[in-house]
Amino acid sequence: MIVDDHSVVTAGVRYWCGQADPPIELIDANARLANVWTGPGANADVVIFDLQLQTDQQEFTELRRLVDSGRRVVVYSQDAHNTTAVRCVSLGALAYVTKREGQEHLVAAVRAAAAGSPYTPPSLSGALVADDDPNRPHLAPMEIAALRAWFASSSKQMAATMLGISARTVDTYIERVRVRYANAGRPAPTKSDLVARALEDGLITLADLNNHPI
Repeated sequence: MIVDDHSVVTAGVRYWCGQADPPIELIDANARLANVWTGPGANADVVIFDLQLQTDQQEFTELRRLVDSGRRVVVYSQDAHNTTAVRCVSLGALAYVTKREGQEHLVAAVRAAAAGSPYTPPSLSGALVADDDPNRPHLAPMEIAALRAWFASSSKQMAATMLGISARTVDTYIERVRVRYANAGRPAPTKSDLVARALEDGLITLADLNNHPI
């Protein structure tokens, strides 16, 4: 279901969803958030929520209400400020897509959200990288590279070969990452935990995982 007060936006999103393979059925809330809770909207797999923030912060409260009730939300907004994107993700949105990012990223975000997974489009990735939230540890470039290589490989030895370093060095980088996340209060003791953290923080995307299944 889409909640947006611009009919031209809704028409465009409906067209994109219809062109998706397989097609995505879109329900129009007619710009009324109340319709998310009743009728067909109550059973929608994903809520595409237009965040405008033109007058007050009430929409953040509504976003939190949706998330707390178990709804899977993709925020779709013309607001491209990093702080807004990071706050929406912190409140539980599975993706933050700006209206300039278009069909490819919105459809991918909806698909991911329907599966209960986060999605990181380019704007959100940049916002997360620039974020100075102490709960989001800052990783060194080689630590990030080691993570990505390991996620794309079946072993640390293969990751080491990809990077041209030793497996022991890869292991050291990964352990450093685990320590950083543990210190930030977001422990990641397993590989799958680290994948989840990397997705949350925009270090990798679902497309990366699809290209290199773990």
